[in-house]
Amino acid sequence: MATTIRLGEIAHARSGDKGNHANIGVIAYTEAGNEFLDRWLTEARMAEFLLPLRPREVSRYALPGIKAYNFVATEILDGGASRSLRIDSQGKTLALAVLEMRISPPKNIDEMRKPKTRNPVS
Repeated sequence: MATTIRLGEIAHARSGDKGNHANIGVIAYTEAGNEFLDRWLTEARMAEFLLPLRPREVSRYALPGIKAYNFVATEILDGGASRSLRIDSQGKTLALAVLEMRISPPKNIDEMRKPKTRNPVS
């Protein structure tokens, strides 16, 4: 078994801007994945991951009904879309970066992965 796996193996994500702030939504594929994210994907861990972009603050909001967490990173976009010279001035690629975070797979990792879908019959 791999020593680490991508967060993207147990969740998907979306991100975007709110002025100079960004929000990153991380959604678990399964209930087991949600339970893991609840413990592992903390405000502190996300703030550490985003540290190179110098957010003023990172807040986490749990959305248990949809197995999701919304993170708001304030003052992370260097002025926002109309002022920043960054390539990603709207924070659209933050979700993709977060999904590359490495995790040590727990014993029940197979319960966390995206369920396989059946191919439709032709």
